[in-house]
Amino acid sequence: MATLILMVLGALGVVLEGGLKVFWPTAVAQVRLADGRWFLGQFQGRQLDPATGARSLLWKTGNREWDPQRQDFHWLPEDQIADILWPAETVLLERRENGNFYGFFQKVEGPLVEPGLGQGSEDAWTRFQAALAVVRQAEASQVAPLAAEVAQCTRRLRGLKTQLRKAEYRLQRGDASDAHLRPPVQAELDRLRAQAKHLAHQGQELMNRHNARVAELRHNVAIFEHGPGQTCRIPLMDIVRGCQPNRMGVAQKAAWYAAHVKDLLIQWPRESNTEGGLFPAIFGTVLLVFVMSVLCFPVGVVAGVYLAEYARQGPLVRVVRVAVNNLAGIPSIVYGIFGLGFFIYTVGKAVDRVAFPEWAEVGQPVFGTGGVLWAALTLGLLTAPVVIVATEEALRTIPRVMREGSYALGATQWQTLTHVLLPMASPGIMTGFILATARAAGEVAPLMLTGAVKLVSDLAIDGDFPYVHLDRKFMHLGFHIYDLGFQSPNV
Repeated sequence: MATLILMVLGALGVVLEGGLKVFWPTAVAQVRLADGRWFLGQFQGRQLDPATGARSLLWKTGNREWDPQRQDFHWLPEDQIADILWPAETVLLERRENGNFYGFFQKVEGPLVEPGLGQGSEDAWTRFQAALAVVRQAEASQVAPLAAEVAQCTRRLRGLKTQLRKAEYRLQRGDASDAHLRPPVQAELDRLRAQAKHLAHQGQELMNRHNARVAELRHNVAIFEHGPGQTCRIPLMDIVRGCQPNRMGVAQKAAWYAAHVKDLLIQWPRESNTEGGLFPAIFGTVLLVFVMSVLCFPVGVVAGVYLAEYARQGPLVRVVRVAVNNLAGIPSIVYGIFGLGFFIYTVGKAVDRVAFPEWAEVGQPVFGTGGVLWAALTLGLLTAPVVIVATEEALRTIPRVMREGSYALGATQWQTLTHVLLPMASPGIMTGFILATARAAGEVAPLMLTGAVKLVSDLAIDGDFPYVHLDRKFMHLGFHIYDLGFQSPNV
């Protein structure tokens, strides 16, 4: 047991050591090569070739737009390095696209930049921060409201299209089959089409205004040197934040670290999930586990109580108990395939034919595709055996004299169960529930088949009626980790 604990603590320590330092701004080096070239980057590690004894250094060089292979990381043989310098004025930029940028700041230009902001005796980095603050304020006051209006218009248009499709279906197959019902349905259809056309035109106008304002703000640029004789112009609007790591103290680095942790928890991902935050994945994971618990935990407890207290012990109950125990050992991917075949392709399509025939007819399933509901039910099947076994074992550990004493006082079997047995067994039941929840939260394979996706545009809970949309796909932390580790470059 001690060895097992040490192994777990060691693995946890390795994960923490590698993960906690990700956002800490390490120093940026200017690496001068033997051929006279130089580049900027952050040192990541070294390796030794056992065959030749040659050492190679791993550098995070960023600036992927100017790399032929668009890679952020490069191995460099140590014998090709002539010198390594640590200039204080080196700049690290976190951008909305193309990852980190490393360079030397020269000046800022643009309509919103005050005359002389990029020149004079004032500290260059202070001037850059002032220009960046001006552009951010303009973006918040001019671009963000337009983006919100575009999003609202898009939601309204989506609702109108749903009503339009229902009216079209009624006209073709439903209530308008009688001749006297066709004119009012046709009038409603024409009205909805006119509203949708007007709303689409309004949304396009808002989008054009938004794009025009963004184009204007992108004229405010910062000019950097990122290589020997190489300069570039980076729009200030594309910069999330910037720093000079070689000049930062511990307090400044801690503030930078805290800002990244905050973004990790509350921001949406960007750059194909390789940057930004984890909020949709965290939200999807918590919602999935919550729905799974609400739907399946009561079933597991009731089944365990029935097997332990009500079922007549015999061959059939023994077979059921063995089957339940065996279900806990089935690979999770088998549950995923079952969920795909039964819940989605069978139950989901049947629900669509009954409740959403207008969408089923045109091949746009609502519940006939992956979503939060089917993923939660699949995980419920996966974790129900754990809850059942835990409930049975918790009830069995209660001494028989407790039951007999309750019956002797005149209590019924139901009163004994609710007032004596379940309160005493609740710690064991909750232990099973926690174990089941932990297993469900860590599963990935069944979710890949039942609704987990790389990126979502809408959450399963929002401000649109009916507010909870269990038919929507979702992001999951486990799938997100898999995607980052095996499907994403530059990580």
